[in-house]
Amino acid sequence: MLVMKERLLLILALALLLVGAARADAAEELRDYVDENTQRLVEKLNKEKGLYESDPEAFYASMNEALTDFVDFRRIAARVMGRYARQTTPEQRDDFVVKFKRSLFDSYAQALVNADDFKIVVSEAVINPQDDGRASVRMEVISASGNRYPVTYSMYKTDGGRWMMENVIVEGVNIGLAFRDRFSQEMEANRGQVQAVIDGWGDAVDSLNLDKEVNNT
Repeated sequence: MLVMKERLLLILALALLLVGAARADAAEELRDYVDENTQRLVEKLNKEKGLYESDPEAFYASMNEALTDFVDFRRIAARVMGRYARQTTPEQRDDFVVKFKRSLFDSYAQALVNADDFKIVVSEAVINPQDDGRASVRMEVISASGNRYPVTYSMYKTDGGRWMMENVIVEGVNIGLAFRDRFSQEMEANRGQVQAVIDGWGDAVDSLNLDKEVNNT
């Protein structure tokens, strides 16, 4: 009986080691995947630095092409709307996804135009031990002057097995939650008129001082 128990414990230990190794391999694979997409985006942004001012529509199209298969904009936009999403029509939700993406692309462009050269170093990916379909990927944005800004991507795995980004945390500030709070504030300010909030989302994001929130953390 004791020998059987020892064998079972040994089998369990080996199984845990195999699971741990598989998780480590998956994490390394995810880190490489995020790094590849991130570096490609940085290269594209640097190359098309002047495109935003000369041809904004071409810039939006380029960013959309670069990010659509990596960032789940529809999922993020739905979370930003939160409970108010139930008040919208499918057409309004589609409209908000478009405006939400455009507001993010504007933010990317303005940050790029005003920024010196920078690089992004992706350090590690961590698979959620309770759910191997969830992960976080840690990285640093390093400015030309050497300042370092920690960034974490929240990732999830689709039913088709593709990893997609669903949120970003910058220096401890949860960007998704900041946007959701802003949407809620706009709903109150507009007396629950969701279309008015959708139409004015670009201005709402412009007035959301994320830099101040980041610096206060």
